[in-house]
Amino acid sequence: MLGKLFFEFLPIIYRCKLVTELKFVNIFKHNVKREYGTSSALYAAANSMSLVDEELREIFKFKDTKISNWIIENKARAFCVKYTVSNKDNRQRILRTLASQYAVQHNAVCQVAKKLICTEFLLQSENERQIIIYEKTLKDVLTPAYHWLFIIIGRLQHGVKFLVDLRTDILELMSEVKDANENVIIQQLNHTLRDLFLLWFSVGFLHMERITWESACDILQKVSDYEVIHPMRNWLDLKRRVGPYRRCYIFMHPSMPREPIVVLHTALCDIIPDSVKGIEEAETRILGGTKKCLTFLEEDKSKIKAAIFYSIASTQKGLQGIELGNYLIKRVANEITTEFPAVQQLSSLSPIPNFKSWLLDKLKQDIAFIFTTQEHRIAKDILQTEENELLILKKILSTSLWTKDKQLAEFLKEPLLRACAWYLYKEKRRGYALNTVANFHLRNGAVMWRINWMADPSPHGVANSCGIMINYRYFLEDCEKNSRNYIEYFVINATEDIINLAVQAEKLRIAL
Repeated sequence: MLGKLFFEFLPIIYRCKLVTELKFVNIFKHNVKREYGTSSALYAAANSMSLVDEELREIFKFKDTKISNWIIENKARAFCVKYTVSNKDNRQRILRTLASQYAVQHNAVCQVAKKLICTEFLLQSENERQIIIYEKTLKDVLTPAYHWLFIIIGRLQHGVKFLVDLRTDILELMSEVKDANENVIIQQLNHTLRDLFLLWFSVGFLHMERITWESACDILQKVSDYEVIHPMRNWLDLKRRVGPYRRCYIFMHPSMPREPIVVLHTALCDIIPDSVKGIEEAETRILGGTKKCLTFLEEDKSKIKAAIFYSIASTQKGLQGIELGNYLIKRVANEITTEFPAVQQLSSLSPIPNFKSWLLDKLKQDIAFIFTTQEHRIAKDILQTEENELLILKKILSTSLWTKDKQLAEFLKEPLLRACAWYLYKEKRRGYALNTVANFHLRNGAVMWRINWMADPSPHGVANSCGIMINYRYFLEDCEKNSRNYIEYFVINATEDIINLAVQAEKLRIAL
């Protein structure tokens, strides 16, 4: 019965999709004609675009032929060069052409599906070989033509890096496209590349490398450039971060040589610090106040009790959605606990991006979301203004100057920590933590361990999260269980202190 229904409705479904896609192609062609008109400069741009179309046709006509791969790869290489030197508008036109003209051909799918279903119903098990042939054919026609092109490009030198950058452009195009039908077509292009990257960037293909001051200059430069959480001040700062009592590890891929894919900075401490400054203070305690230059061989292993992951960066936007950072953390954790047997405490010291934006939005909705009635009165006394308190608070929080005002900073501590606990523990998206950093560490099996006030009072830290940071604690023996509970059942494992703060914030909402 189900097979019969599938047989009847499948052609209708695909005809609808085909009409939608053809409609998009016609609209696109019309827009090109309207955009270029008869202007000579614009006509040249249109002509250049038609040359790219011709190049694509030249490449795809070799699909399913026995022509030498040398010829196909040379044409693919020429296409990559043409795309790379194009401006943003032309690149987006190329992506739209790929997405619309070289996607799944719905008519072909319908025809093969009909043959397959007829064979199943009429012949059943008598002609299993024919069924298998139709199933293979169906699989082929369900694979878009550009999948074949991506495979060819992936074989070229620097081809994988080209495709990673190409996906960066696709993600940007998706964010700009307003038409829902067009967005679906671009999304299919994105999903095809993402699925390839899931195979190509399997952790088994990645190489972990430790970075020291003796590492190649170009790699050191990239490690510095990719650090956005705690930007490098100068080369001396970089030298310290890859020197004794620090560890810096990267993931590299054989198809992207000399290009760090993920960078993880780790500090070796005596305790779990509650601030960026606390990392430096731990190093001073271990050294006994001396500032002499050490080598790695002179590190006092007996004093190193904690490893702190204070910065992790995925460097390639085109690999968005490909989980690599969690594997690097696990590899580094094993590496460090092997090198330093006394290390029993593993934790991050993490930023809380977008907390301030969320906070200001809640204040705009109702100031009682954040402040109790008594705190609201105290705020009025401290601000001493007749103006709207919300406008004043927004103005104050827009810079980092308020952190220098001891009275104001002390007053804001309790309500902001309470709000931050709610944001991290209660604010959800599809059942998971709304904050991306929280979601990352919780998926890894970490515990929300401690929220730290004024942990990063730098302008960058205050702009992102009012200077607040959080420790996500890794108990290796519980990570797998915590990860499964979070991913499968949306359970956030947090300490009692954080849960109590979130409960206090919840009471304010109930009172409204």
